[in-house]
Amino acid sequence: MKLTQSFFETDVLELAPALLGKIICRKMPDGEVLRCRITETEAYNGVSDLACHASKGRTLRTEIMYGGGGNIYVYLIYGMYWMLNIVSGGKDSPQAVLIRGVEQTSGPGRVGRLLALDKSFYGESLITSDRIWLEDDGSEVSYETTPRIGINYAGEPWVSMPWRFIIINNAKN
Repeated sequence: MKLTQSFFETDVLELAPALLGKIICRKMPDGEVLRCRITETEAYNGVSDLACHASKGRTLRTEIMYGGGGNIYVYLIYGMYWMLNIVSGGKDSPQAVLIRGVEQTSGPGRVGRLLALDKSFYGESLITSDRIWLEDDGSEVSYETTPRIGINYAGEPWVSMPWRFIIINNAKN
């Protein structure tokens, strides 16, 4: 079942673990639909979270994060990896969940490559898009939390926040 707008209009610390086990569906340019179960996420919690891009203020880059849940925020790192983020919460509450891993691969850069993401996905709606959306097949998962990765620049307490969510088992209903 395709996820609806209301699923994404929740606090990022609720959405990040709720995305575990959900399926990213990506209609590839050749028409094939690639389905990838989400196995790892990280939460970025608005302007007060110094690891969140929104903490630097409202910019062209972060504008989509202010639009409300259910949209895609992609950005390029190292000039070669498109990072997939799912905007959470309500309008003017800039939060996003970074997709760090799927069953086929781990690492957010590899996820972006697997899904053949590019700048054109910035602002795409997971509700109305015909090329990327999320589904729920009813799978239940257990997960653990750890600190986020690669955010030492943010300092404490942000480095130690247990806002990384990782599946530890994936049992179907």
